[in-house]
Amino acid sequence: MKTTMKTISKLDPTLGASFIEKPIPSIKDDEILVKVLATSVCGTDVHIYDYNPWAQSRIKLPQVMGHELAGQIVELGKDVSGLKCGDIVSAETHIVCGTCEFCLNGQGHICQNTEILGVDRDGAFAEYIAIPAKNAWLNDPLIDPAMLCIQEPLGNAIHTVTSGEIKDKTVAVVGVGPIGLMAVNVAKALGAKIIIAVDINDYRLDLSKTLGAKIALNSYKDDVTKSVLDATGGYGVDVVCEMSGSAKALHQAFTYLKKGGRLSILGLPDNPMMIDVANEIVFKGITIHGITGRRIMQTWQQGKDLIDHNLLDLDKIVTHILPFEDYEAAFKLMHEGNCGKIVLRVGEKELL
Repeated sequence: MKTTMKTISKLDPTLGASFIEKPIPSIKDDEILVKVLATSVCGTDVHIYDYNPWAQSRIKLPQVMGHELAGQIVELGKDVSGLKCGDIVSAETHIVCGTCEFCLNGQGHICQNTEILGVDRDGAFAEYIAIPAKNAWLNDPLIDPAMLCIQEPLGNAIHTVTSGEIKDKTVAVVGVGPIGLMAVNVAKALGAKIIIAVDINDYRLDLSKTLGAKIALNSYKDDVTKSVLDATGGYGVDVVCEMSGSAKALHQAFTYLKKGGRLSILGLPDNPMMIDVANEIVFKGITIHGITGRRIMQTWQQGKDLIDHNLLDLDKIVTHILPFEDYEAAFKLMHEGNCGKIVLRVGEKELL
């Protein structure tokens, strides 16, 4: 096997990324080496590409970017069992300690010692990646890796949608970027009664209708609160999945969330925000869930079940599949917003 690999790496504290060769990583006894077949582009990758304030405070340069992947195992550490070379895997990107209070209570997604692929260590925008074997998720080898590599963000959508009851509920998904689009599709698959998509991007709003949204509202053009109340008999929706990170959109969501409803928040506002606790939360009797990551590995199993039963439209969620070296075009599309999920094809399966 060759000793170097192509990567998309963040080298300098400026806008952009570099397509460079780096040594293929060596693995520890409890790790596997994965040949990356496909990787998808996340909003986190855009933050690192742009080198925004979060990236400046978190990313240690140089760094191989990316964290969403599907690939083929080509090497096993000596302590690894239950996997074999040739297996097609994806990766849970949160590497957790397994020993803190949260991990021991089945809440590994809020582990206090989490290390994240592509953020705290070299990531998946590479021909090869080393990951702990415990983070590997075994895939159906007959499914296109371009669909399999989006399971990690799909897990964020599943976690958000399923943090409470969803069947026969009225649901607003606020912010239909790639994960919001997945949330619409998951809510449909799990039997939501009415799904309302809210965004400012007409391309993504139109896409949301093909994934299960009955109503799509552009908050720059539509009276969102009135439209939601009209669609729900004046009561408001049972569930709001807030994916946008917009403080304005979050404030507005309180106006059309039903009394006793659920607000699940995945989106992160840029700055702290004021909330009227008495009138927006207490007197309405609502429940608020903060969502981070995926429930490990419960959310992965939920995703597998949905995929195995053909309940998701992954081929609609993935709107662009590009060659690995065309990463600049991928980031241009992400900045423009006229896309769903973007996948980069990296390598081909080997006969092992």
